[in-house]
Amino acid sequence: MDITAKLAILADAAKYDASCASSGTDKRNSAGSKGGPARGLGSTEGAGICHSYAPDGRCISLLKILLTNACAFDCLYCVNRATSNTPRARFTVEEAVTLTLDFYRRNYIEGLFLSSGVIRNADYTMEQVMRVAKSLRLDHGFKGYIHLKTIPDAAPELIAEAGLYADRLSINVELPDETSLKRLAPEKDLRAVRRTMADLRGRIEEAKEPTAAGRARPPRFAPAGQSTQMIVGADASDDRAILTTSANLYGSYRLKRVYFSAFSPIPDASAALPLVAPPLVREHRLYQADWLMRFYGFSVAEITEGGGMLDLAIDPKLAWALRHREQFPLDVARASREQLLRTPGLGKTVVDRILSARRFRMLRVEDLRRMRAPLAKALPFLKLADHMPSIATLESERLIERFVPQPRQMALAL
Repeated sequence: MDITAKLAILADAAKYDASCASSGTDKRNSAGSKGGPARGLGSTEGAGICHSYAPDGRCISLLKILLTNACAFDCLYCVNRATSNTPRARFTVEEAVTLTLDFYRRNYIEGLFLSSGVIRNADYTMEQVMRVAKSLRLDHGFKGYIHLKTIPDAAPELIAEAGLYADRLSINVELPDETSLKRLAPEKDLRAVRRTMADLRGRIEEAKEPTAAGRARPPRFAPAGQSTQMIVGADASDDRAILTTSANLYGSYRLKRVYFSAFSPIPDASAALPLVAPPLVREHRLYQADWLMRFYGFSVAEITEGGGMLDLAIDPKLAWALRHREQFPLDVARASREQLLRTPGLGKTVVDRILSARRFRMLRVEDLRRMRAPLAKALPFLKLADHMPSIATLESERLIERFVPQPRQMALAL
């Protein structure tokens, strides 16, 4: 099989892994320091890693491939499972390196996302994946972004070496419920996944520790941190269970991101799997809820107090505000930053602008318009110098109708 045919198979096989964003790494480029001679190939500075997305929301800015889609595991939700009749292919280490360099030189990509099916055993697979990154860095001076998927149960020393060459490492928990994981992916061990996450956290934090005078600085280790992915809709787990698992992973292992991937029905699927995919908007709502937990101070209990499943018609912040109308309208002149961040339509940038501007004058509707606040969503919940929503408006059961998008608007937003 020629390399083009392999690429068609192995790039397509990688599309189900959503955890391939490329933010958070350290800055470096091929120009050397202070105008010195070029050293290596590639860059993570300037325009940085391109963030391009497919229609289904998955990142495609990196060369995103599997080293092989042959796999010893028989995870029922995976198109590359051992018992699947999908065409198989495998890159050699040299082919994967050559592809990455060729794509970069043609300005198609800014980096590499590399995963693999498990071949022979975990150690052999992890060694092959690591060798691709090692060759790019040491043999070719590649300074672009590299994200490697680690293999559960691989030897710690192999993962430790992989972190020296990768910007980000990830390992997928796949499902929020251990019982479901045992039923759908019997070869996978959630405890092994969590052990690897704990080991990665320790190494990442050790590499970032300040060093005392005279002591050698710890070697660079996965400066963009670690991430994971959960499949949404392959089992009966509700959104509360998914978000609870996410919150635990963030707190326990300091993950950079938890990615959600809506289950996609696969050929020759097991009877244990759903027949249809969940609504894609469910994945979208989980990302919104994840953002509220990480940056807006919301807890899982607050986000899901309306039930185990998020409202698909409106975003979770708006849903929370409608359940707590007694806290509104907020006086923009006096409300705290935390209160403003909980107001529908107000993001962190707009809130910071409000806090800065209100020190000098009473804010009006036109001021918020200049700050590019979404007035249609925010004004029913805010009190300004020239605007006061009526209590009747806030208490009206029809208020929600103002925010529910039509099906075409929802499709365009997604």
